[in-house]
Amino acid sequence: MNKLTDRVNLSEVNVELTLPFLGKVSGKWQPDENERNAAWEMYVELVTRISVAELGPEEGLLREALSSLYALFNITRGILRAHGPVVAQPKGQGKFSFGYLAVAVLNAVLRPLLAHWHPLLLDYESRKPADVSAVKWEKRWDQNAELRRALASARGSLIAFADLLAAVASVPSLIIPAPPGANTLRG
Repeated sequence: MNKLTDRVNLSEVNVELTLPFLGKVSGKWQPDENERNAAWEMYVELVTRISVAELGPEEGLLREALSSLYALFNITRGILRAHGPVVAQPKGQGKFSFGYLAVAVLNAVLRPLLAHWHPLLLDYESRKPADVSAVKWEKRWDQNAELRRALASARGSLIAFADLLAAVASVPSLIIPAPPGANTLRG
C-alpha cells in the first residue's frame, strides 16, 4: 500500500488510508518541503511508540499504551504549530495535506479509541486493591483482551499512516516486525 515504490514521482504520493468513521480516504498528496519535514517528525513519533508495535497478551500495560496514544494529540498539535498553516494547505492537483491527514487520524482513529476505553480502564483502575500490582490488576480485567484487540485494530490504520509519512519523508520503513512465532495479538 503506501510503500516507497507506490510513489508517482518525488513530488506526489498516492494516499490510500482506511480510517474508522471516515472510511476510505484516497487521492493524491503533493507535499512541499515543510510537509516533508512535518511528516518526518510525525513518523518518528509513530514508529517509536506502541502505536505501530504489536503488544502481546502478556506484554506491557494497557494504561501505558493509551497514554502513549493520547500523547500523540499534543505532539501533533506541536508539529502543526511549529510548521504553520502552510502544512494544512493542499498543493497542486492533490486534495490532501499533512494537516488534513494528521487531524483525520487523530479524530477518526485515536479519539474514538481513547474516548471509549480511557474511562472504562480508569474506572477499573480506581478499584484496584492496594496489595495488588497494576500489572496483575490489569490482567484480571474482563475487558483486557477486548482493549488489546481494539489497540491492534487501530495499529493497522496507524501503520498505513506511518507508511505514507515514510514515503513523503523519503525514508524506508523503520517499523520492525515482530519476530516469527512471537506471542502477539494480530489485528
